[in-house]
Amino acid sequence: MPTQKNKTRKFLAIDFGLSKVGLALSESETKIAFAYKTINNDKNLFQKLAEIIEEENVKTVIIGIPAYINKEEVEYAGETLGKKIKELLSFVEICYHNEMFTTRMAQKNLIEKGVKGVKKFDDQEAARIILQSWLDNNYKI
Repeated sequence: MPTQKNKTRKFLAIDFGLSKVGLALSESETKIAFAYKTINNDKNLFQKLAEIIEEENVKTVIIGIPAYINKEEVEYAGETLGKKIKELLSFVEICYHNEMFTTRMAQKNLIEKGVKGVKKFDDQEAARIILQSWLDNNYKI
């Protein structure tokens, strides 16, 4: 009898900032996003992201970008990031999702939970919010 292949997909959300990058993970089975970590946006950013994507067996990367109503011919930093990730790791699907106000929501969530040092964790919490919203609105099992 053939064994059924594991069809679980892993997702990584990125809240991209000029100095810090927040990350969150989820699996298709649970559709629950978890804050993962915050990494520095430095010269090793793409190497660190590639290592995480490969170690965690991520198939889809969701990048937060602002969803302005009258976006003209502007490419956001998150879109540039997505293109570079795709160049490095062609097997990864890249998606974009609205990140408007996620940092404020993240800070509010962390304060309500009584977390000390909110600024240390707000990027990964913002990534969690982006990922959970994307899962709830776009991903169908």
